Amino acid sequence: MEDAARMEHDEVLRYELEVLRSEHRDLDAAIAALEQSGRGDQLQIRRLKKKKLLLKDRIAAIEDRLFPDIIA
Repeated sequence: MEDAARMEHDEVLRYELEVLRSEHRDLDAAIAALEQSGRGDQLQIRRLKKKKLLLKDRIAAIEDRLFPDIIA
């Protein structure tokens, strides 16, 4: 029973990981578009970059939980 719960938990984490990766890509595209157009103010771009960095940290944390480094 414990293995089934662990597998279900891992699937939820994998789904969350894909959602976060998608959000990260979307933010990357939005930042690039704002920077290219010259229409985005620097404060807005900085906020988006900060949000992108937070997403990256959450992605890394989930990846660490799903794929822990095993030192042999």
